[in-house]
Amino acid sequence: MNLKMMPAVVMKHCVAQFEPILKQRILLELQVYGLSDSMKCREGKKDELSGQHCSSGACVMINGCNGTANSNFISPNASTFCGRSGEAGSLGLTGLQNLGNTCFMNSAIQCLAHTPKMVDYFLGDYSREINHDNPLGMNGEIASAFGDLLRKLWAPGATPVAPRTFKSKLARFAPQFSGFNQHDSQELLAFLLDGLHEDLNRVKSKPYVEVKDSEGRQDEEVADEYWQNHLARNDSIIVDVCQGQFKSTLVCPECKKVSVTFDPFMYLSLPLPSTTFRTMTVTVISTNGTSQPSPFTVNVPKSGKFEDLIQALRVACSLGADETLLVAEIYNNRIIRYLEEPADSLYLIRDDDRLVAYRLNKDINNAPLVVFMHQQMEEQFIHGKLTSNWKTFGIPLVARLSSVVNGSDIHGLYLKLLNPFRTQAEEVLDDCGTSEGTAVDSISEKEHTSSPVSNGFEKPPDATGVVSPSEVELQFYVTDEKGIVKESPIIFSEAIPAPGVSRRLHVLASLPQKCVKQYDTRLLSSLPQIFKSCFFAKRPQESVSLYKCLQSFLMEEPLGPEDMWYCPGCKEHRQASKKLDLWRLPEILVIHLKRFSYSRFMKNKLETYVDFPIDNLDLSNYIGYRNGELSNHYVLYAVSNHYGSMGGGHYTAFVHHGGGRWYEFNDSHVYPISLEKIKTSAGYLLFYRSCRIKKTSGS
Repeated sequence: MNLKMMPAVVMKHCVAQFEPILKQRILLELQVYGLSDSMKCREGKKDELSGQHCSSGACVMINGCNGTANSNFISPNASTFCGRSGEAGSLGLTGLQNLGNTCFMNSAIQCLAHTPKMVDYFLGDYSREINHDNPLGMNGEIASAFGDLLRKLWAPGATPVAPRTFKSKLARFAPQFSGFNQHDSQELLAFLLDGLHEDLNRVKSKPYVEVKDSEGRQDEEVADEYWQNHLARNDSIIVDVCQGQFKSTLVCPECKKVSVTFDPFMYLSLPLPSTTFRTMTVTVISTNGTSQPSPFTVNVPKSGKFEDLIQALRVACSLGADETLLVAEIYNNRIIRYLEEPADSLYLIRDDDRLVAYRLNKDINNAPLVVFMHQQMEEQFIHGKLTSNWKTFGIPLVARLSSVVNGSDIHGLYLKLLNPFRTQAEEVLDDCGTSEGTAVDSISEKEHTSSPVSNGFEKPPDATGVVSPSEVELQFYVTDEKGIVKESPIIFSEAIPAPGVSRRLHVLASLPQKCVKQYDTRLLSSLPQIFKSCFFAKRPQESVSLYKCLQSFLMEEPLGPEDMWYCPGCKEHRQASKKLDLWRLPEILVIHLKRFSYSRFMKNKLETYVDFPIDNLDLSNYIGYRNGELSNHYVLYAVSNHYGSMGGGHYTAFVHHGGGRWYEFNDSHVYPISLEKIKTSAGYLLFYRSCRIKKTSGS
């Protein structure tokens, strides 16, 4: 950084403090990432400062955090400046106070505050370029607020800065960022870059520019024309440093008309193509009483269909050729929906849903189903009095009604389904009254001595439905889908009611306490979520290279039905194919990794680990315009990280500070961080600076 561009107060402080070094005519260079234009690529130039460190054990307090100090000056006695607030090595290592969920803002600002040329620009006399007349700008207020904030961050001896003025200006011009809710650092960055551009646009009067068709001209000619037209209306430090150019090619599927345009871009938003799978846990339940429920965890396409889930479960549970699966969602001990449409999107299934897959034999006669729900007596104190009430519990059980004709068959089928949950098998049949002759005789006798509605109760329930557990036997009632309404009781010797249009008979089984004790109700009630998100349960780590993300972004694909293109050849809207190419690269390349996905049904964060280059991002193979004199290499200098879940979590920033040193900016706190910790699955925004080395004849 040139000293002439530093504010007067900073200049005065630096000259007074470092006069001995200045007398030795040593270049004062703030090494945040190599701000000086003379700084070369790390791979192209040996670091001149290697070995010029503080004396062993010397430390510096950086915003209240201990960090090993390294001198940023080439001086024999540089170590004498270590450990002092305001020393050159700590310039720019200033934290930002969290004003209440403003970590997203702090992270983005720290990355911009360490961006080459932008720092030089805002530490210089940028105010003369403020465009107060731009109707698209904010009267220079955003630029001024950002400039003032950046100067505070770079002031010698600075303590953590409270960005209240900047936050208030931000809320004024972008109300979506008002208040203290958590926001997206990429959305903040996009607004800030655009706002700074308009506030600092050197074009006072934007000319009208007519876009011409390529008409068979060379791409180089058309691209330059588009770029000059863009510069005629947009000229600022942001354009100088951060803007590049796409080549966009549209092809009509009917007449094959080709349209080529060249559009500016401020950053690249790259998809994460490896994140194509979703982990789902579904409990498979037999319908013949032969096995206990078994949870199966499968991987399915993230944007897949319900048929993909069925196929994965079919393989996982070794489903027979004569079997099928009926998948249902369970909530409050009842089935609230069946998932039977193969083409339905898996986005309809949330991570906290609980699904069961009933394993059924295929039935060519399309026999109806019976759905059993369970209830038991629970004691509780109401107004100081101990009372007993019926309460549903457990997972509904399902079976076919192919050979069921009367109440006795229902009784036997239900106990067969409960068989895998027995704890005292030898006593269950006797305790639950399964002797068909005795049960039928008992019920027939009671039909003559009690109300038909009681169906075996020695005493009818009172108005509150409260019945003593000792006075009830295993009973069955026809009920509704919710298992709330007790309709007609099912009599052993009578035919069962015909199922309705849904072809499903819903039966409520009322179990006495002596019967409940014979079963493992905990096993009957255990049902895992589709995906349990907790501290110790993490999704399988997926990995993808940054180059693969870029390839996916540049891949040719058809436009969506909502983005139809009007073909000038057909004179119709067509679903054309679109291909993007990088044509002109900016000096500062910001890459946004699209970790947050939104759909009609859900929001989700992708935890994919992206392996991004630090020292040499080579885009030579991805750029359409081949400039023979330049190789398109970039080095990383900052990362905005997001930790945690969607809609919350926490943002931090990693920043390169010269000489191979990296620091973590966590709101007010700034810590040294080792190079191997830079690449994590939390990386969200990547900031690269150009390192365009002129090619030699042998390269």
